[in-house]
This record gives sequence, C-alpha cells and structure tokens, in this order.
Amino acid sequence: MAPNDSTATDGGTKGAAARRKAARYAVPVAVAGVAAATIGLVPALASTGDPDLPKITAQQLIEKIAASDTQQLSGTVRISTDLGLPSFGGLADAFVKGGGPGGGEGGSSADPQTKLTELASGTHTLRIATDGPDRQRLSVLDDAAEYSLIRDGAEVWAYDSGSNQAYHATDDRAGAKRNGSSAPVPDSVPTTPKALAEQFLKAAGPTTSVTVDGTARVAGRDAYKLVVKPKQAGSTVASVTVAVDAKNGVPLKFTLLPSGGGKAVVDAGFTKVDFAKPAASSFTFTPPKGAQVTEADDAKAQQHKSGGPEGLGIFPGVGEPGAGGKGADGAKDTKVIGEGWNAIAEITVPGGAGLPSKASGEVPAEAQQFLDALGDKVTGKFGSGTVFKTRLVNALMTDSGKVYVGAVTPESLVKAADNAS
Repeated sequence: MAPNDSTATDGGTKGAAARRKAARYAVPVAVAGVAAATIGLVPALASTGDPDLPKITAQQLIEKIAASDTQQLSGTVRISTDLGLPSFGGLADAFVKGGGPGGGEGGSSADPQTKLTELASGTHTLRIATDGPDRQRLSVLDDAAEYSLIRDGAEVWAYDSGSNQAYHATDDRAGAKRNGSSAPVPDSVPTTPKALAEQFLKAAGPTTSVTVDGTARVAGRDAYKLVVKPKQAGSTVASVTVAVDAKNGVPLKFTLLPSGGGKAVVDAGFTKVDFAKPAASSFTFTPPKGAQVTEADDAKAQQHKSGGPEGLGIFPGVGEPGAGGKGADGAKDTKVIGEGWNAIAEITVPGGAGLPSKASGEVPAEAQQFLDALGDKVTGKFGSGTVFKTRLVNALMTDSGKVYVGAVTPESLVKAADNAS
C-alpha cells in the first residue's frame, strides 16, 4: 500500500471419492472484498492510564505502518478465532487422511497446507522469529506437542512433534513470502498482527472510515490504536482495531469485532516481543532420529494421483474471491458484486451442480450433519438454496450451482442472487 493511498480413511475407493466430493463442496467461507479506506484525520488523544504520546493523525499512522522497515524480531503471539464454527482441528486431521493436500497414502501431518488450518478456530499460542525476508520460524504450541515451520533461504522445513513427521520443501513451495510478512505459511492463514492488519489496509476505498482512538500498552510497548469501521450498512464487521507500535510502526495487536455483537471474531496480539536480531539457531532444523520425512514434490505427485484439490487455503474447493477466472478445484467464472465491505463473490460451481446430499450418496453422514447444522434453506427469484452462516462470513449456495459469499448478512446474499438471476 502506498503511504498516501486512501484507505477467511477408510482406505476404500468409494470412501476416498466421497471425501473428495465432500471437500469440493465444503462450505465456501472466505473473506470477500473486505477493504479499509477513507482516512479520517482525527488526532489521537491519550486516554487515562494509557501512554501519553504525541498527537498523530490516521493518515500519519498508516504512513508509519507502510514505512516500517523492521525485519528482525522474535516474540510470542496469542491468537483467538471464533467464527462460530466447530473446531477445524478434527477436519484438518480427516482431510490429511482423506486425500487432501498431503493426505491419503504418503501424506504428512506436518504439511503446512493442512496443519495451519487449525488456526481458523480456537485459541493458540505462537512463537515467532524473523530475520529479514528469507529467515523465519513459526511454532504453534500445544499442551503436549509443538508444530514448527522454519525457513532458511530456499530451505523450508515443517515438523510435527506429536506425530514425529517432517515436511521439506525448497523455494516457496510451502507458501513462503506470503501474507505481506514473508512468513512461510499458506495463503489465507495470517499469523501475525502485521499480516492481519495489512489484509485490511491494502485495498482502501471510500467505503471505510479510519481514525486514531487513543493509545495502549501492548507487550510492554507504547502503541496508538487505529480503528477501522465500515461506512456501509449490511456488513458483518463492526470494527477493526490495530494497535501500532509508536516507535517503529509495527502492528502489535489486531482485533475484529462483529456487527452482531459478542466477543471478537479474531483477536491476535503479541504478549512478548523483542526487536533484537534472533539467534541464528532459530532458523536451523535437522529431522529427529526416526522422523518420517515427506518431500514437497512427492506430496504433490501423490496429490495428483489421488485427485485431491490443489492450493488449499483455510477452506478447500474455493478460489480466491475477486480474482476472476478459475479458482481452486475447478471453480470458474468468479466475479465480484458490489464494492468495499459489501462486496460479494459470485462463484459458478463446475457443471452447475448444487449442494450434494446424503441421499445422492455423494456426502458422508458426518459431513452431511455438519452442513445441516450450519445451513438454512432460503428461496427467492433465483430459486432455492442454502445459506451457511458464521459470525463473520456467510455463503449462499443455490441449487442451480452458484455460490455467493462475503462478509455480509444472509439477506444481502439473497438480494445479490435475486439481482443476478
């Protein structure tokens, strides 16, 4: 973003095929068209008990974020995500066993494309370190195990201590240099406040107000609070607050509140941070004795053999909204309806197929139960379909094979489908 821009095994052949179909029709929940924009020149005023910092405008603060050249840091990040969905940990494990990326015969639980989907729900503690654009380490800490993702130049390693499995790739095949933070993680899985903030600030437009609302202390650092709010009605987002380090412009905390009320949908922030150069040993890795090592090229070959979808982000079977052309797993003719916070991605499912059902034999009973728990039947000029709801992103899949998805209300999706029919 320019400084002055305005500103989501059963081992049998039939079982594997059913799982692949279920993955293809998985609920398409991806944040579509969320933008941050018009700069409100409101000065920051220190609140009682918070740091007394010099006044700054939103324009100046966004320029400070854009100009930040901090490339060395280490610390601990706590991230909580509540989309109103069941935990994705079990779904990720099932996908590994069932033929998704890294899944099926020869798959690896250490594959970042599946392991990091767990960050889409629940509360997690991450330990991170970075030393320039080509050296990063990300560790997800659990009670009894640790998952680490390490990049050192062209070498990328991932290791799951719980299963003693490792995954090795070269260049950017594990998703390196993405999310605006050079972190070796899959698309759509931002793992730092900086990556989250940049997703909301990179596509600014006139549909958003951005102001500075006081100061705060985060991880022992003085920070300004940048508040982003939609001007449009109908968005599921109430506000986004980014705590920005007053000294170096690094986002330290990111909080997204839903318009429906309740606790934050996403709350990610440093609990500890150090801007000194991390130890070189942080970026070295040797597989432990007895570890099962999977090479990225071998996993990709197995993926083609099993017919699993490529390019998995958090949610399989759906391309990037707004990109146009073909999406993942063959989705085509993707276009965007509306703009700003109310933008809706319209995706045409290959073959014009609607949502599969248990009666058709295409969906396992467990997957059908999951879909039924989320979906509400709706009708309109477009015909009939099912709306899948979360606290942030909603999706309408019509029986004629079109998907409408965005960070908007279900009513907005139905209206978009009616207008497009």
